[in-house]
Amino acid sequence: MNHTTVVEFVLLGLTNSRHLEITIFLFLMIAYSLILLGNMTIISITLVNRFLQTPMYYFLRNFALLEITFTSTFIPSTLYGLLTERKMISLPGCFLQMMLFFYLGTCTVFHMATMSFDRYVAICHPLHYTTIMNNRFCLQLVLACWGVSFFLMFPPTIMTVQLPFCGPNVINHFYCDTSLLLQLSCTDTGFIEVLMLIILIIVIFGTLIITIVSYGCIIITILHMTSSTSRKKAFCTCSAHLIVVMIFYSTVIYRYIRRAQRGGQDSDKILSFFFSVVTQMLNPYIYSLRNNQVKQALKESM
Repeated sequence: MNHTTVVEFVLLGLTNSRHLEITIFLFLMIAYSLILLGNMTIISITLVNRFLQTPMYYFLRNFALLEITFTSTFIPSTLYGLLTERKMISLPGCFLQMMLFFYLGTCTVFHMATMSFDRYVAICHPLHYTTIMNNRFCLQLVLACWGVSFFLMFPPTIMTVQLPFCGPNVINHFYCDTSLLLQLSCTDTGFIEVLMLIILIIVIFGTLIITIVSYGCIIITILHMTSSTSRKKAFCTCSAHLIVVMIFYSTVIYRYIRRAQRGGQDSDKILSFFFSVVTQMLNPYIYSLRNNQVKQALKESM
């Protein structure tokens, strides 16, 4: 860091058109408001309503908190840049954003896998659900999500922060993306890039396998249900969950499980926008707010 000559980076943002920036600003403002409102509603209602004190809502409450912190790492700064046309971010600010984005993003992936496992136990082994998903085990799963994420992302992040940056200082993205940041270093970053790729492959495909197997077992169990009403309701819920999971994982995999193009591409920004904003906006409604128990709890609290 003593050899660093770059003191700030230029984030090119989502577009160069000022008129389009205004449209994006309005959409992003609405999306961020919905993310905050939806997730804060989930946190508050699951804390105060005694009927929502179950493992499922415990995981959803933690997931809601994670979504708020994850989106808050980059959306406020992106909105500020769109509003003021200031595209600069300081070196420490860029590093901090990069660290939080990938740490919380990794934690999000683990939480999604944990929630799919919880649904698997609830639907496929209902008689043993309360025994398996006890308070201690639920707490251990949540702590494992946060702890393992930190353990995996800490080494490559620290190595990236220690790199010298001598210029250029332009990042073709709307947040400090690690893969693009590595391209701006004055030294060889091959080892860090390979390490990051290995970690991402383990995290993404490992959690994806857990999610696919969990929902696969759930679908098989649903098909054996005798009640058509229960079967239809379960399919509706699972299909909504799977749509969000498919959007999230497909965009993340295509964005990060490949070598980043030199200088970045506009398609990468669109993919990042989908998994970091669009899916986060849908999650509160898909996972919680369309649930009948949550709807009833909201009515009772009004």
